[in-house]
Amino acid sequence: MSQDPHAAASAATPHDHAVVWIDHQQARVFLFDAGQAEELHLHPEHARHHIHHKANSIGSGHTPEDSAFYRDVFARLQGAHAVLVTGPAGAKYELVKCIEREAPQLRARIDAIQTLDHPTDGELLAYARKHFRASDRMRSQSR
Repeated sequence: MSQDPHAAASAATPHDHAVVWIDHQQARVFLFDAGQAEELHLHPEHARHHIHHKANSIGSGHTPEDSAFYRDVFARLQGAHAVLVTGPAGAKYELVKCIEREAPQLRARIDAIQTLDHPTDGELLAYARKHFRASDRMRSQSR
């Protein structure tokens, strides 16, 4: 996997919340709490290319899921108490399926799976903070 140079040190730092925005080209992960946020950008070793399925051809027209990429992404989420998974298309669901298979204890901490087009880093973090403020408030009232 390729990643930003500053990303490796933050992988083990525990935070209250995490948000991941993922498509087949990259994953943007923010680990955050009330006072700070750490950002990671991850890329698959071999980026997927759009496949056009032609009539009367063999195959589904889809590239296979990149399990190594998804494992690298969910490894970065292990320290978070609650996770929001976002993205524009099917990669977010493929990530969650991989987590269900390989890290069921992490699946229990996924708070929501939501469709988001292509937010900026600032928009993504603001969206996640708003989501978890509401989610945490609801959780504390149900206790």
